[in-house]
Amino acid sequence: MTANARPFIFDTEFDANGAVVRPSAWQPTKRSFAPAEVDALVAQARLEARQQALAEVEALRADALSTLAQHAAHAAGALSSIAEAHRRQSAELSVAAARVLASAAFDRFPRRPLEAAIEQLGQEIDASPRLLVRAAGLDEATRVHIEALCADAGFSGLIAFREDIGAPAAAFALEWADGRAEFDPEGVAARVSAALEAALAAEAGHAESIDRSAF
Repeated sequence: MTANARPFIFDTEFDANGAVVRPSAWQPTKRSFAPAEVDALVAQARLEARQQALAEVEALRADALSTLAQHAAHAAGALSSIAEAHRRQSAELSVAAARVLASAAFDRFPRRPLEAAIEQLGQEIDASPRLLVRAAGLDEATRVHIEALCADAGFSGLIAFREDIGAPAAAFALEWADGRAEFDPEGVAARVSAALEAALAAEAGHAESIDRSAF
């Protein structure tokens, strides 16, 4: 017995004269179809199958896009970390290379920073009666050279020299009546490294600012 089978019900109603008052609602199952009906049913079935297939394809595409977006977000985070590490390593390598080059230059020309300072400070020290020079390796030839530089810069006062044995190469300090100037290669390198760390931290999203007055 089929699932939709039911007992036969005679539900047609007649009046006293035998006329049909309410016809039966039962309709026999159609066993045959005309060619036009078959074509219509086939077309309908094809349409429904196509719509179902398109819906499945759309669902698969949505799932694929969601998976792709998740992988892209993960890859973007990984690439951001790699880029940040690359920037840090590049900056550190640049600073290290600059320190090596500066150290080699200071070893070869240890008095050049002092000479440049005297040349630039000529107008500030020319009226001072006395200039104190602190540095390491102040031999006689170096003192004569510094005195000549001060004379060329317009300074005619007394020059006093103080040997600073523990000072790094190229480090110096100048003191006169109205001011002071000094240079410490190691201190400069430390401030550059600190500024680099602050810049990298700020770029990574931290609220740290660079103190440019340190230079």
